[in-house]
Amino acid sequence: MTKFEAFVKRSFSISFIIAISLVNIGCSSTPEQSKRMPAAQINDPLESINRPLWVFTWEYADKYVTRPVTNAYVAIMPDFLRAGLLNMAQNLNEPSSMINNLLQGKFKAAGNDAGRFVLNSTVGLLGFYDPASDFDMMRSQEEFGEVLATYGVGDGAYLMIPVLGPSSIREEVGDFIDHSYFPIGDFAFWPGIFRRAIIGLEARADFGEREQIIDNSVDSYQFVKTSYYQNMLYRVYDGNPPILVDEKAEEELDEYLDLLEEIDEQD
Repeated sequence: MTKFEAFVKRSFSISFIIAISLVNIGCSSTPEQSKRMPAAQINDPLESINRPLWVFTWEYADKYVTRPVTNAYVAIMPDFLRAGLLNMAQNLNEPSSMINNLLQGKFKAAGNDAGRFVLNSTVGLLGFYDPASDFDMMRSQEEFGEVLATYGVGDGAYLMIPVLGPSSIREEVGDFIDHSYFPIGDFAFWPGIFRRAIIGLEARADFGEREQIIDNSVDSYQFVKTSYYQNMLYRVYDGNPPILVDEKAEEELDEYLDLLEEIDEQD
């Protein structure tokens, strides 16, 4: 069996197992039905552990390690090289994004992911360049955690991962699956670490002025946690999260409008 045949067989096996699991999880719910469900409440049963980990992450690890290393990386590396390395790192996520879109029935998005991977891996020199964007094939990476959310799986407990930052049980499970896909699943240890470092450094470099917002917040831990869940909701709903309405306030408004209508009729 060739390596290509082994890859195809493994990919179909993983996809089949995931699909069966999602059918069992979703029961009779479809992705669209699940997406109409209201957002789950923030679940933080581990706050007594998460808070000290946040202090360590922000006040020590970021201040004395992550931030200085990121600043040095930005100062030393030429912009074109930074952009190229990040493109290469993100290009490796396209196959997993394709499968995750297929599992949600987003066939057009899956085709876009496949086209991006082929074009950027060939004409784009292993993803260093991004010619796919010139053809309006924009990057929109879908994670397996979003697949689980689509099928009604809740976030689970909120987690503060030391150094890495906020996460949740669902996102960690999703990341584990995403990293098992080709080609990331075939990476040796150090190439995988290098790829994650590139993505992490660029993410930290883009953080920018939000540092001051966190520092000036009344409760930085609560602010970061709330921001994390808002971002996850935004991603799960592809940039169009539902507008959650206070049912009690809505009932009071209806009663008030009915009262105005009665007054108008009396006049």
